[in-house]
Amino acid sequence: MSNRTALLHSLLAQRILVLDGAMGTMIQSYKLSEADYRGTRFADFAHDLKGNNDLLSLTQPHIIREIHNKYLAAGADILETNSFNATAISMADYHMEHLVPELNFTAAQLAREAADAATAQNPDKPRFVAGVLGPTSRTATISPDVNDPGFRNVTFDQLRTAYLEAIDGLVKGGVDILIVETVFDTLNAKLRCSLSRRTSRPTSCGCRS
Repeated sequence: MSNRTALLHSLLAQRILVLDGAMGTMIQSYKLSEADYRGTRFADFAHDLKGNNDLLSLTQPHIIREIHNKYLAAGADILETNSFNATAISMADYHMEHLVPELNFTAAQLAREAADAATAQNPDKPRFVAGVLGPTSRTATISPDVNDPGFRNVTFDQLRTAYLEAIDGLVKGGVDILIVETVFDTLNAKLRCSLSRRTSRPTSCGCRS
């Protein structure tokens, strides 16, 4: 257990810690264009990228930093990483599965840097980072086809592989805890919780929209 994790446990025994707010709605307030999402690096990418919020950690990192800093200024103790859809399953919608390790690692680093800078300014109020594991765009317990209740568009093993890849990037990027973000599929949530608990990071399981 890291010193930060031990400190987090200690503080939770003393007081309520405040988690930051939604990342997606904050990003929407910037009214970004397709070109903004692409940045220079993906200017010639063959597929549409607008709406790929996780990609902004690579193409517009200053925006993600600014959002983190706004939540810190508002009093947040814990920052969530910009990685809600950063799994191979969800990134397949944008043909960017290959970026998953980098997306998670960079998202964790951006939040880590912001949290550490705030802690340095006020050591009496240490800040922490929660690595976000979103639900993906597919369901393991519910059929997406009302005419075929037994159909599934993702397997348990596919989810397991995708989440392990995301967790690896988040942990290497320096998160303190892992958070199961948004629950609409019980099997998916169970998998995220069980995989997270195998790491050295505590896990927060909850339903947030």
